[in-house]
Amino acid sequence: MVGGVRDYLESLPEAVLTRLFQSPASCLAILRLLSPLAKTYLLDMVFTDAPVSLDRIDQLVKPEHRSAQVEAIEKLRHLHLIKERYASKTIVANSTFCTSLRCALTAGPANEKFGVPCDDRSSVTMDFLTEYSRTKWESILHFMVQSTIEIAESLPPPATGALNLLQQSGLMAGPSPTRLHITSEGFQFLLQDPNTQVWSLLLHYLHLASKIGRDEVDVLNFIFMLGSLEVGKEYAAQDISPTQQQILVDVADLGIIYHVPESKRFAPTPLAQILTSENGDGAAENTDAGKSLKGFIILETNFRMYAYTDSTLQICILNLFCDLKSRFSNLVVGRISRESVRRAFHNGITADQIIQYLTVHAHDQMKQTDSGQILAPTISDQIKLWQLELDRFVSNSGFLYRDFATAQEYNLIVNYAQEMGALMWKNDSRRMFFVDRDSNRKVLEYVNRKMTS
Repeated sequence: MVGGVRDYLESLPEAVLTRLFQSPASCLAILRLLSPLAKTYLLDMVFTDAPVSLDRIDQLVKPEHRSAQVEAIEKLRHLHLIKERYASKTIVANSTFCTSLRCALTAGPANEKFGVPCDDRSSVTMDFLTEYSRTKWESILHFMVQSTIEIAESLPPPATGALNLLQQSGLMAGPSPTRLHITSEGFQFLLQDPNTQVWSLLLHYLHLASKIGRDEVDVLNFIFMLGSLEVGKEYAAQDISPTQQQILVDVADLGIIYHVPESKRFAPTPLAQILTSENGDGAAENTDAGKSLKGFIILETNFRMYAYTDSTLQICILNLFCDLKSRFSNLVVGRISRESVRRAFHNGITADQIIQYLTVHAHDQMKQTDSGQILAPTISDQIKLWQLELDRFVSNSGFLYRDFATAQEYNLIVNYAQEMGALMWKNDSRRMFFVDRDSNRKVLEYVNRKMTS
């Protein structure tokens, strides 16, 4: 999810990023999120106050890799980490960022921004934190598909904060946080790897936090700081801001940290490693989803499916669009039918998402084909045809124009609507036409001008 985090940071105004750069932990996290070439350029400028010439930048890259150089410079510029001085043909790094990053790399002043470790011996172990994060995270994923199959494992329900986040982010929908069903965005979320899933939820959390008036810089600083802490150690919680106190509770609901309510200490879990690293494979492998990243599905052309997995999460996902018939210790047998995929379509899941899931999790034997196609065309085409059965009628919001006095008046206005791309339907014999909702105001203004002229 590195790209998603960078895109979010690039969308922030320069003033907000400048405040963010005042935190050494945030600067170190941002450095880790950059591409290797962008890191090289930035580190080359961090320990010098003088501008760097463009010739110096060109010397670091071979001519055949100029496109990578341009991309790296563009990323740094969009993040306001550098500024180009065209007159002198030089590049200068952001001074605030350089100061904070030097502090982070050399353990200089304000190093407490990386958290204050508790002096006494930690009361939690790595095994406990690993199991705690796994249970918390999988309870969220299982809840998203809980209505489809009885879960063999006894997992506690997600916390109220996590349920609200699932609903507010659009991953689930329903009348209340306790009566939710998965959406199309939620199914797409389940297709992602665990590392991407964690950052997807956190990005939704950032958007929601800014809407309710929380300082997004304060939120980002704390999230980046968590990714820089040592897993297995406990840190003091009494000296953080009120906003960060609430964040502490919210991210604990996701399993990123272990924090007992009213406690003055917290401990990052293996999931926190994902926050500032390009890959968190170690953390991902501890989850049920992470253990099932390899292909395990064999699908025959008669739509009979064999899934070689013991993951209850993956079995729940399969049951969203497949009729499961038998379950063994490491094998599930089922069949994809018209009724089973229609059930998925009614939940907002699309045919392309089902095909993508089957393709991503296909067994290695299904990939050994001469045609290069993992799924047989008869399967993918039939799933798409089943969706088209539900898409025969498409509703669009708009406005109907009728009762024109003359054919000239009708032709004048309908031609205008057609020229501006607002026309969705017309019937010349009955002098009626339909325009979309967004363009109706312009059509109405045109009608009023013609009637008054």
